Amino acid sequence: MTQTTPARPSGRAGAAVVPVLAFAGIVVAVMQTLLVPVVKDLPRLLDTAPADATWVLTSTLLSGAVATPIMGRLGDLFGKRRMLVASLAVMVVGALVSAFTSDLLVMIAGRALQGFAMGAIPLGIGLMRDMLPRERLGSAMALMSSSIGVGGGLALPAAALVAQHTDWHALYLGAAALGVLAIALTLAVVPESPLRAKGSFDLPGALGLTAGLLLCLLPVSKGSDWGWTSGTTLGLFGAAAVVLLLWGLMELRVAAPLVDLRTTVRREVLLTNLASIMVGVSFFVVSLVLPQLLQLPTASDGLGQSMVVAGLCVAPLGLTMMFTAPVYARLSARYGPKVTLITGLLVIAAGYGGGLGLMSAAWQTVVTSVVLGAGIGLAYSSLPALIVGAVPASETGAANGLNTLMRSIGTSVSSAVIGMVLANTSDVVGGVAVPTLHGFRVSFGIATAAVAVGLVLALFLPGRRPSEHPRLRASSEEEANLERAREALRGFRGRVLDASGAPVARARVTLVDRHGRRAGATVTAADGTYALAVPAQGPYVLAARAPGHGPLASPATHTGTGDCVAVDLSLPPETVTA
Repeated sequence: MTQTTPARPSGRAGAAVVPVLAFAGIVVAVMQTLLVPVVKDLPRLLDTAPADATWVLTSTLLSGAVATPIMGRLGDLFGKRRMLVASLAVMVVGALVSAFTSDLLVMIAGRALQGFAMGAIPLGIGLMRDMLPRERLGSAMALMSSSIGVGGGLALPAAALVAQHTDWHALYLGAAALGVLAIALTLAVVPESPLRAKGSFDLPGALGLTAGLLLCLLPVSKGSDWGWTSGTTLGLFGAAAVVLLLWGLMELRVAAPLVDLRTTVRREVLLTNLASIMVGVSFFVVSLVLPQLLQLPTASDGLGQSMVVAGLCVAPLGLTMMFTAPVYARLSARYGPKVTLITGLLVIAAGYGGGLGLMSAAWQTVVTSVVLGAGIGLAYSSLPALIVGAVPASETGAANGLNTLMRSIGTSVSSAVIGMVLANTSDVVGGVAVPTLHGFRVSFGIATAAVAVGLVLALFLPGRRPSEHPRLRASSEEEANLERAREALRGFRGRVLDASGAPVARARVTLVDRHGRRAGATVTAADGTYALAVPAQGPYVLAARAPGHGPLASPATHTGTGDCVAVDLSLPPETVTA
């Protein structure tokens, strides 16, 4: 499929794109915490056992984990806005299904459809990269990345207020209305990005990844109920390892894989994704601990607050994350996203460390929420910038989808581990297990340890001086490839000229390695210039072609040292056989 240059959005459309996409991300994130205020009442509301009621939450988690990389790849292939609208539409259907049922199985199905919308986050980041000018991209991606926390934090008090004063099914009706509004705004304001990845959708790869993720996340989510050493739990973990290994081997042999594992193992991408897991762990701990601490009776070392007050005390977590986006943009522009990520992790560590002694009053939880919100906001904002700076423009959706998946895995692990800790440290009061202050502090300690691991990973990320390595603005294929090649330590650059020596714009230049495989491709800019990074030293062939000119294949060799090797390509005139 030929890639085309996206049109730059108009001033009015450009100004509206960011808030609309961020609103879509917030709507999607609302689905993750929508049921937190009523989670303890689900067995009664659905007339089922507590272990079965947890599937209402688990189904959303599993479908969201599967959807993020798949929808990201579909967006790269067929249009990011199209897939964003499709994700929101599926969420609306799922919300309506859940709004009109109290049957457990139907509710689980509806919740699974709602989780499918998690793919909207990476799709929104991809759209921003394709359309926005460089000076706006940093803060815009920061806001979109943080929307998952903003929506989760703001949903808690709103959902608590609705659940306390109306029928709990109204939560889903409200979510469906928000989804419809997000779809309408997206269609009205956000233009489609014409950037497309080459190839076709890797259906076997999607099925393999889905199977592997389900086999892995099921025991993570249900291990506390099944027993971590039970045959079911260990068997599923073992099956997940085998399936994911076979899937990885298959993906390495596919010309257009669902996930480009060769890109994924680059140091910047790999370390960013691993750090994302740790950030996901740290985010979900505060979401689990503070609401329970606030609502527990004072006789059980809790703060004795109502459901609504508890939600309001935790709401600053999301609000602070939202207001952190412009701060991130300034810090990242000056110091780079690596330094911003490290700063965010240090603030999170300070928040959890201080939070260990701030559990005796409601106002103290507000302070903890604000500090953690600032740190998590900085960390979340840095992640897409690190990913975008390390992958080609045509892989933005899939790469950010995988990064969002890593965060989801972090929240899943956090939910399982903290649930186990709180269960094992609880006291039995009136025949009911009640969490204790000791369990809350142990949970904060676990979050601090996860942040420490993330900090070590972040320290090993490649450093960049922003003056030398500007953030990418992939508003067109040629700009994206030119900027990436300028950042590369080795590659080829030059101009494509016609027979008279005039520059040829939008000529296709393809890099072929010695095995005959395509190692890169780009399109020349208006002045005929091109730039291509090389994956390794050795001999290559530079093939160039443009309408009205004959094809050209020129051998070129790179020693792997120094700057880009200059190679000008002169296209012969096209000959027509009578």
